[in-house]
Amino acid sequence: MQFTPYLNFDGTCAEAFAFYAKVFGGTIVYQGTFGEMPPQPDMPPLPESAKQRIMHVHLQVKDQSLMGSDSMPGADATCGGYQQPQGLWISIQAADTAEGQRFFDALAPGGQTVMPFAKTFWSPGFGMVKDRFGTPWMVNVATP
Repeated sequence: MQFTPYLNFDGTCAEAFAFYAKVFGGTIVYQGTFGEMPPQPDMPPLPESAKQRIMHVHLQVKDQSLMGSDSMPGADATCGGYQQPQGLWISIQAADTAEGQRFFDALAPGGQTVMPFAKTFWSPGFGMVKDRFGTPWMVNVATP
């Protein structure tokens, strides 16, 4: 079994996933927009403002996956509208302090540092940051 984080955005999914692919050295194996979906007889017409939004994206980083999509513009939060992430963090286990620092430094610009990357009693490197897309990350270096 594998758990796969699925991130939601308000129109910035394509930009965010291009950024994550660069930061983590991964490959986007699928990306499709709402406008590319085949028409469905029971679905209402797609608003023009939604056609270029990402319906689904899959980023592969070695044996790990990260997936996401954009919300529908104007949708209510109870019906697929965008809500900022709350009550969760995506935790990255870096191989060493240099890799952890690199991840943290790449995610931080334009975002909000919650806990600077530093040595802790449980790890040689740990930090918490919300990136410029609003995604909350914990970067942790595995203890030897």
